[in-house]
Amino acid sequence: MPRILLIDDDEHLAAPLAAYLARFGLLLDSALRPGQGLAMLKATSYDAAILDVMLPEMDGFALCREIRKASDIPIVMLTARGDVMDRVVGLELGADDYLPKPFEPRELVARLQTILRRQRSAPPAAQRREFQGLSIDLGTREVRRAGEPIELTGTEFELLALLAAEPGKVFSRDDILNHLRGHEADLYTRAVDIVISRLRKKLEPLDCIKTLRNAGYALAVGKAAP
Repeated sequence: MPRILLIDDDEHLAAPLAAYLARFGLLLDSALRPGQGLAMLKATSYDAAILDVMLPEMDGFALCREIRKASDIPIVMLTARGDVMDRVVGLELGADDYLPKPFEPRELVARLQTILRRQRSAPPAAQRREFQGLSIDLGTREVRRAGEPIELTGTEFELLALLAAEPGKVFSRDDILNHLRGHEADLYTRAVDIVISRLRKKLEPLDCIKTLRNAGYALAVGKAAP
């Protein structure tokens, strides 16, 4: 059963949410404070984390940054309704998804199921993508740049794997968003630009993700010599 950690200082949220998630085979633990949540993440293996933006001790952005120093666990941020900047900052810091508060529990379940499905659906380890200076192992989800491993979040890896599946093909923002979310939705396309920016920085000095104005993005890198 997938284990999820909720870090939110609303003491009335965790119990009913845990009961609801259990109906879908998801086990929810909770922490009211960031320090407690970080300790739980170190002590227990979780499949995903849900972070509120408004927290005591440190806000959700600082907490996301702390988690990303040591883990690539999928993160869903709970943001203020209509506050686009919260979403932008969260994605820039490495969050995989966001959900405005107040939220419908069923939508949160759908987001979690999509993230967990992506994590579980990796092809066998033998399936690799080899390019000049870049190696992508679809089974172990390991990426190497010039032979050195680089750490990617789940969303960053899925985006790179999508582009690498058809090098040179231009994927629109809508194509990418629908692939990452796993379903059609009213999505905010700035998210793609943010994840692309994060991925480019991690792949430097390789310059292999090209932007085609008003069209989308493509992987432009030569195949490795056999």
